[in-house]
Amino acid sequence: MNGTLRPSESGKSMIENKVQSGRIAVIGGGPAGLMAAETARAAGVAVDVYERLGSVGRKFLIAGKGGLNLTHSDPFERFVARYRGREREMRAWLEQFDAEALRAWARGLGVETFIGTSGRVFPVDLKAAPLLRGWVRRLRSGGVEFHVHHRWLGWGGDGALRFEHTDGERIVRADAVVLALGGGSWPVLGTDGSWTRILEARGVDLAPLQPANCGFEIARAGVEGWSHFFANKYAGQPVKPVVIEWRGANGETIRRQGEFVITTHGVEGSLIYALGAELRDAAAAHGGVTVHLDLAPGRDIERLTRDLAQPRGKRTLSEHLRRHAGIDGVKTGLLYELLAKNAMQNPENLAPAIKALPLTLARPRPLVEAISTAGGVRFKALDERLMLTSLPGVFCAGEMIDWEAPTGGYLLTACFASGKIAGQGSAKWARGCSFVR
Repeated sequence: MNGTLRPSESGKSMIENKVQSGRIAVIGGGPAGLMAAETARAAGVAVDVYERLGSVGRKFLIAGKGGLNLTHSDPFERFVARYRGREREMRAWLEQFDAEALRAWARGLGVETFIGTSGRVFPVDLKAAPLLRGWVRRLRSGGVEFHVHHRWLGWGGDGALRFEHTDGERIVRADAVVLALGGGSWPVLGTDGSWTRILEARGVDLAPLQPANCGFEIARAGVEGWSHFFANKYAGQPVKPVVIEWRGANGETIRRQGEFVITTHGVEGSLIYALGAELRDAAAAHGGVTVHLDLAPGRDIERLTRDLAQPRGKRTLSEHLRRHAGIDGVKTGLLYELLAKNAMQNPENLAPAIKALPLTLARPRPLVEAISTAGGVRFKALDERLMLTSLPGVFCAGEMIDWEAPTGGYLLTACFASGKIAGQGSAKWARGCSFVR
């Protein structure tokens, strides 16, 4: 496949065909929107999916390019705890559609999954395309209608939906609407956050969109970014194993081990993403945040000091670090980049620096580069069915709602769960109500 998926493939339906009652417009063809469409169609409601791009699931395909991390095998309570500050709301979602339900759903599409060594759950073939292809085929066979190249413009004066299409503006009427428009990251894949202006004009309470699961720009000795030499030599290289330590907002010391990647402007990667929300908020509050890197997590400081005190002879400092401290490559580069020259020569100064190398994160990288988005429609603007209380008959799903989670399958699971809830709520509304205004 060439990286896109046209929603025109046919296949045997697994959606029960029922007598249609009402019509729903789902705006957005990502996982949340498609799950809302599937759920509503199974409830006997006619469903039209409107997608801005020429095919659905673009971001889903790109996210799965290196191996689709569908969900996670964490026990339920630990899973819920991953949603920082939104544990109560996410619990309500996941009680209706959790990780096991998602794996069973994938199995229904003929896609078996397995648990990786990190606890993450992947399709056996690791690919997103076969799952998405089978899903769209099933939706079409079940009667879901797809309309691509439709950019949502909002509502007209009579309450009808307005779409920009290649051949001019189109007007659509529906009995209920599900908005699944994503956040503001990856605009090339359709999620540009333009919906915020439409909803704000309608008085919907929104939290500002912010980058989540993103890289950070660094500062060193009052200078923004890495030196030209360091960036050219080490950008793209992973730093592992490493421990990040910092003091959180409530004063507790947080230590996480893993790996991150050097970028042209700073750092990114799984270890950064795991702490990203806290680091982002701290950087915004204080104009930057300093973390400490333990570059030798397998050695305590006493042993490291003894190892570095070994006679160096004619060896270079870099070779001495490699032989006696296990420090080489990008880790050595970090020491030279972030420490003063005199600190590099004295083992009693160098050992503590290796165990707690200060790194200042100035700010997150721009929203368009982030993997996902924080902010969006506030929960207080929604009822338990995910319907906007100020716009009856309009439901929200997915990343456009104000929640966030680290990478690891948590993002996708919550998107699917919210789509399920919005699909159920919109189907019930469409069967009992008339045209949405």
